[in-house]
Amino acid sequence: MRIVVLGVGNVLMSDEGVGVHAVERLQSRFRIPDEVELVDGGTTGMELLPMLHGADQLIIVDAVRVGQPPGSVVRLIDDEVPAFFKTKLSPHQIGVSDMLAALKFGGGSPQRVVLIGVQPVSLDLAMTLSAPVADRLDEVVGMVQDELAALGRPLTPL
Repeated sequence: MRIVVLGVGNVLMSDEGVGVHAVERLQSRFRIPDEVELVDGGTTGMELLPMLHGADQLIIVDAVRVGQPPGSVVRLIDDEVPAFFKTKLSPHQIGVSDMLAALKFGGGSPQRVVLIGVQPVSLDLAMTLSAPVADRLDEVVGMVQDELAALGRPLTPL
């Protein structure tokens, strides 16, 4: 089984970079099983197609606008994920939406797609997360751990 954990977002725009920060935290704190690929997707979209094509499971971590209090964490699965991307938070999400559609159209779509998202507080030019989002980063990382454990690929601390 091939599992991709994709962190997306712009680390120069405060909370917009939460997905990238989550992937970096996973990389720095855990042994990653061979079947799991951590990908810093930054603000790319379609450029990720070759890397994601044929993945069995895709876990995306991103900032999401879901109309909940700042710092709220949500989990969306399968058909809920593309529907979310109809409401754009930033330009990179257009790329993610197109990428998911292209994977489906090209026959390389994952069996399962999970989005773990955090409602941002700030999209200002800053390389740090706002306090409410930073306070939830361990929860986000824990949710990724839970997803991987449910797939039989638990993470062990370094």
